[in-house]
Amino acid sequence: MSPRMTPRRRTRRALAAVAGLSATALVLTACSGDAEEAGGGSGSDDPLVIGISLPLTGDFSEPGKGVQRGYEAWAQFVNEDGGLLGRQVELKILDDQSNADRVVQDYEALIAQDEVDLVFGPFSTRLVVPSARVAQEYGMLFVEPAGAAAEVFEQGFDNLFYAAPAVADDHYNYLAEEILAMPEGERPETVAVASMDDPFAQGTAYGLRDKLAEGGLEVVVDEVYPPNTTDFSPIAAKISDSGADMVIGGTQYQDAVNLIVALQQLNYQPQLAAFSTAPTNPEFASAIGDKTEGILSPTGYTETASFPSNVDFVERYTELHGNAPGEDEANAYTTGQVVAAAVEAVGCAEQGECQQQLIDWLRTNEVETVVGPLTWDETGKPQGAHLIQQYVDGEIQIVLPEDAKEADLIFPKPEW
Repeated sequence: MSPRMTPRRRTRRALAAVAGLSATALVLTACSGDAEEAGGGSGSDDPLVIGISLPLTGDFSEPGKGVQRGYEAWAQFVNEDGGLLGRQVELKILDDQSNADRVVQDYEALIAQDEVDLVFGPFSTRLVVPSARVAQEYGMLFVEPAGAAAEVFEQGFDNLFYAAPAVADDHYNYLAEEILAMPEGERPETVAVASMDDPFAQGTAYGLRDKLAEGGLEVVVDEVYPPNTTDFSPIAAKISDSGADMVIGGTQYQDAVNLIVALQQLNYQPQLAAFSTAPTNPEFASAIGDKTEGILSPTGYTETASFPSNVDFVERYTELHGNAPGEDEANAYTTGQVVAAAVEAVGCAEQGECQQQLIDWLRTNEVETVVGPLTWDETGKPQGAHLIQQYVDGEIQIVLPEDAKEADLIFPKPEW
């Protein structure tokens, strides 16, 4: 397929109707006022339509809904501030049901049938890779908030940019360095690993596992489970029986909750426990019985960061939702910031030659975001590092690196 060269020029109402799509499709408009009143430098009163597919149901629905909240907040705040290129922003969001085949259909429909002006990426590596391929076939810029596994950057995409500080394999770098710097008689000696069969989850867990193994720690359990697993008692029993000093979970949300509860029931008490994604979810603490003290997780975002746009984001998001944003919301918001920076710099937002101009601009420029300044290599891989957070005194706080910490690392972890 070749890129479409003629931009869409048809008027949409502020709340567009879904036509020719499944019953699970959603059209979500984030406008602070009537689009016809927006005016703008493009000379068009049409809203600027952004197509998105998200896992709002299925295995990735919890983080998917977080990404949705972040996208919607970005669009609302942009519109309140005057829009992009003077045009109000409209989000057209479809539910891919956490299904890779469905996400391909969604982006085909959004780009070829609905002729959206721009696209944002979905959640999870499993969905990012096939959808980025569709976007590339149409010559569309593809900025995404959650495809961090190594395989994303091995596909040869020339249109993709990951809107976060670091890729999955490097998420735990600060923690690995901290553990390996401990005196040999004091640091953990054995490690148990359990990971969802998912490129991102495995990337985070295996990045840490491999660095610790290279440093001399022994991996005594290394389990992989399907995304739809609900019974974690067999895996928990293996981990408990091993007596591993440290447990690493390559997790999303519900799987982490179920695994931790199973380990608690067996009274397994590790010196360190690290789980990806789940600890940043606002429901996590109550889901595991508020026994969170000492649990670690990597994060590309903290609400207390002093980056100017983050201060504004946290204030407005909290006013809107009654609580501060989490990492999923922040990464989605960052996606919007990255695309907006390119759009405002280049001065266009439409299918056709404009898309390559947006891509070229991002290849050579730094973008200020709520997660800090971002730049990318030729594969779309960001050139930064993740922070390490831990539940300390009932609150999740940054503990590594030293120059960014909000609290001291707890080691060993208290009993749960």
